[in-house]
Amino acid sequence: MKLVSACLLGIRCTWDGKDRCKNRRVIELLKREILIPVCPEQLGGLKTPRIPQEIQKGSGDDVLDGKSRVKNKAGEDVTAEFIRGAKEALKIAKQYNIKEFIAKSKSPSCSSDFVYDGSFSRKLIKGDGVTTALLKRNGIKVISENEI
Repeated sequence: MKLVSACLLGIRCTWDGKDRCKNRRVIELLKREILIPVCPEQLGGLKTPRIPQEIQKGSGDDVLDGKSRVKNKAGEDVTAEFIRGAKEALKIAKQYNIKEFIAKSKSPSCSSDFVYDGSFSRKLIKGDGVTTALLKRNGIKVISENEI
């Protein structure tokens, strides 16, 4: 049993409400394993669709450590929602004794490789999303959709 970014299964929970993140390899994996979909941004209280958001000059670890914030393109601070969603995803993982999370690349919540730098210019920096950082801190293995 694994936790998975819900958008990878085609669930319309991305910022724009589309299913453009559906991943064929993850859907194939669903035939062999139990996958529990989570969207930390929705779990944190953000609606779909929503204004794009990025971690400001940092990573998910920086957000958890209070060194960085998550803001949407309109400048609104959504850090509390990101942290709440990460905690809810962790709660689900613990309830089901899940040890692995399949993460959506480049997501400010779920990424396990690169996140946008906060300038909304599509510039990537190395780092994890907020949920991925929290899951890793709690011993959950995180793999990117690109590693499936």
